[in-house]
Amino acid sequence: MSFKRLVFFGLPVVALAGLGGSFLVPLDHEAIEYTKRPTTDPITAMNAKIKAGTVKLKFQDDGTGYLQSVLRALDVPVESQVMVFSKTSFQAPRIAPRTPRALYFNDDVTVGFVQTGDVVEITSLDPNQGVIFYSLDQEEVAKPRFERRDTCLQCHQSAATLGVPGLVIRSVVSEASGYPMFQAGTKTTDHRSPLEDRWGGWYVTGKSTGKHMGNQVAVDRDKPESLKEITARFDAGRYLTPNSDVVALMVLEHQTQMTNLLTRVNFEVRHALHHQKTMNQIFGDTMTTRSDSTKRRIREAAEELVDYLLFVEEAPLAEPIRGSSGFAEVFAKRGPLREFDLERRLFKVPCSYMIYSAAFDGMGSDALEAVYLRLHQVLTGKVSDARYSRLTLEDRRNILRTLQQTKKGMPAYLQTAKL
Repeated sequence: MSFKRLVFFGLPVVALAGLGGSFLVPLDHEAIEYTKRPTTDPITAMNAKIKAGTVKLKFQDDGTGYLQSVLRALDVPVESQVMVFSKTSFQAPRIAPRTPRALYFNDDVTVGFVQTGDVVEITSLDPNQGVIFYSLDQEEVAKPRFERRDTCLQCHQSAATLGVPGLVIRSVVSEASGYPMFQAGTKTTDHRSPLEDRWGGWYVTGKSTGKHMGNQVAVDRDKPESLKEITARFDAGRYLTPNSDVVALMVLEHQTQMTNLLTRVNFEVRHALHHQKTMNQIFGDTMTTRSDSTKRRIREAAEELVDYLLFVEEAPLAEPIRGSSGFAEVFAKRGPLREFDLERRLFKVPCSYMIYSAAFDGMGSDALEAVYLRLHQVLTGKVSDARYSRLTLEDRRNILRTLQQTKKGMPAYLQTAKL
């Protein structure tokens, strides 16, 4: 898939050809204004609470600094810890198989911690502006403050993030030092990726007997295929847990691309509506109805999001998966659509829990209308494409029943639909 860049009456136009293309959304565009518009993400709220004195972060001298206090304040479970040992972060010199980077996450926030690092790294999902990047200095002060870091976009806005400020899980072949062997290629992974392509450069704990790239390094830098199991691992006592839970890794993979899709659809629709408004002004058109091209852009974006939301192309599990940290149990208690399968697929009911996120509701009325309409078409069997055949009647009934009981704001035709 690709995007074509066109100019029409001096105005840039994006010809949509799938959200997985290489087009980078111009963040300074009037419809987006990524760096200018006010934010309401969890870190913006946390900074306000710290300033008001209603939240106090505690600094610990055990090498973790503010990490544990930040996790508690943001309600990020310690059980979500996953660990990456490839040098694929701006704190790369401090990262290696013996000193991996630890990541912790909930639905809205990801927290990164590096041994002896100068900062704690945070990504925070804003309902309207997408992923915002922050850091927190690991120096004890009376009122610490999270600082916004738009420089992170150098790596976090690319084709891998669907052209928007976003998140990415990469699988790489790593040398024993942690340096990625880029000549071997890198893979951006999510729930659609075969297990054998996942987790290169990551530690993986728990039961995952199927072949994958985790826990391995290449012993010959000239031969990326010379993979060998890591024997000398990190000092677990310097981290909050000894785990890099395989179930947490799988959830994080799904969530990163879901987050990117929500942001991209949000931005795509805003671009489309702004472009139509501009064209109307140029031609003196006072019509408020959506043009055919605007409707098509919104519809195609919604279709891609719904396919991912419903795990239509999920890679099947050849063998059962079991976690090591208790993450599965903690995660399942946090809301609907979180019960795991882990025998054949990730979740028992194949619909993303991110449908309950503020980012989903924040896509705007035009996007939501298109998404709900497509969701209705798929769940009620009105779409005949072969790729939807993996959604069994039982799956569709379970999804529809769960959404009707738990999802607020759905249109009446979906709320009352029956199979």
